Amino acid sequence: MTTAFDFSATAIDGTERLLADYKGKVLLVVNTATQCGFTPQFKGLEKVYQEYVDRGLVVLGFPCDQFGHQNPESDEDTAVFCERNFGVTFPLFSEIEVNGDNAHPLYQWLKSEKSGLLGSTKIKWNFTKFLINADGEVVKRYGSTTAPEDIKSDIEALLPA
Repeated sequence: MTTAFDFSATAIDGTERLLADYKGKVLLVVNTATQCGFTPQFKGLEKVYQEYVDRGLVVLGFPCDQFGHQNPESDEDTAVFCERNFGVTFPLFSEIEVNGDNAHPLYQWLKSEKSGLLGSTKIKWNFTKFLINADGEVVKRYGSTTAPEDIKSDIEALLPA
């Protein structure tokens, strides 16, 4: 059975990162953008990350420029923007595509594991979130309008006490 830990992705600094490095952790995987109406969610994502990192949560941010050209910066500029404006310390990855023929394999798998509203597998917009348990299984998918703070109870249910 495929799990999230079977994938790898390029970190925002250009190094290859195995998601197996996060084995045993609860993951919140999010496609992000720097110039979106939902961009302020970076603050909530960082807050949730800081609140639960010691209990085993890791937020993984995947910049994506497929929705209205809302992440036009280079990876380096994206990293600086996120740190400077929102204090982001959770892992960020190199910009990817989440839909279409060039969708990152992780996102192809995530979408096949948990469909969106009305059974659609397509990512509708920036800041779609996937909650993954410590075994690497997708537990839940959240739309862009769901604030990170609003899924804290779901996160807590997956973390050790």
